[in-house]
Amino acid sequence: MIKVLFFNYEYPPLGGGAGNATAYILREFSKNPELKLDLITSSINEKYHLEKIGDNINIHRLPIGKNKNNLHFQSQKELLVYTWRAYFFARKLSRKNNYDLTHSFFTVPCGPLSLLLWRRKKIPYIISLRGSDVPGYSERFSFIYKVLTPLIKYIWKKSRAVVANSLEFKKLAKKVSPQQEISVITNGIDGKEFSVKTFIEYENDDRRRQKFKVICGSRVTPRKGFRFIVGAINLLKKKGIKINLEIIGDGNEKNNLEKMVTDLNLQDQIKFLGIIKHTELPRYYQQANIYISASLNEGMSNTMLEALACGLPIVATKTGGTDEMVQKGKNGFIIEMNSAKDIAEKIESILNDFELEKKMSKNSRRLAESMYWENIAEEYWELYKAIKN
Repeated sequence: MIKVLFFNYEYPPLGGGAGNATAYILREFSKNPELKLDLITSSINEKYHLEKIGDNINIHRLPIGKNKNNLHFQSQKELLVYTWRAYFFARKLSRKNNYDLTHSFFTVPCGPLSLLLWRRKKIPYIISLRGSDVPGYSERFSFIYKVLTPLIKYIWKKSRAVVANSLEFKKLAKKVSPQQEISVITNGIDGKEFSVKTFIEYENDDRRRQKFKVICGSRVTPRKGFRFIVGAINLLKKKGIKINLEIIGDGNEKNNLEKMVTDLNLQDQIKFLGIIKHTELPRYYQQANIYISASLNEGMSNTMLEALACGLPIVATKTGGTDEMVQKGKNGFIIEMNSAKDIAEKIESILNDFELEKKMSKNSRRLAESMYWENIAEEYWELYKAIKN
């Protein structure tokens, strides 16, 4: 039996990709009778909640003063409250359970919890790098990175393993600490929940072009580059090509994008769908022709993986896990950063070639099959065993 104490301040319905990844991994871990795991995460209200997955997974939700109107973004105050309360709760749990290791998703704010338990009880720990916890990932945190980088490097140094979720992310982390050993375990996908789309054989190509739809989804923030996708739709419109775009998600860039769409008179082509229930996402992907990510910086996009499993050609900037998910010309295209023109060209190339779209769809699904969550959980399980032994 291996006992693990797991830290992630976000867990559905809180947060984004890292929370969803944790949920999928724990679901797979619940099938493992040789593992017992406690997750310490955040509550969506002012009460403590205990949830269970199977007989071996406990989810402890601690109140952090969460703003219920903004579940997908955690303020600095909320992160500090989580860290404070999680540490004392972890000390209490560790007195009752003889943990073999702790596992922190995010170097900050979760990594210090693992570090403190290592210093206090010599419990070895793993750090999973998830995004903004790596200096250089986000311009928004430039000042904070200057302050926290020494702590981040120290947390990595004292860990038993640092795990990035993509090769590109590993390269970014190595710039911060060149001597640090870093492995890669990607995000995964549920191939049953996100199943491949069924192609409609239209009576003619004009009908297919009229129904052609592009989809994208994530937190709607400036870093995600949505404005360049909107710009691409506008460029195609000027050429007489009408493309429908659906944007899934919410965030602080949404109002600016809505104004941009209105100013360009694209309201009949671009729809903001807001936050969609996870169980309803597959049908939105399956009704689309292309998934686009114009992100300026990314870890390993869960939404891109979902689109991959649904058999969508992927058009994405080269960042984060793009190299693992896009085989150029086979299941999609790599696009230039900050380039509406390049996005428009790639959309048009797929729009003009139905056989190419079908080939890319088939290859996307085949690639997704190698990245199922059960495989990802098994990689972490092997790491747990190696650390215990």
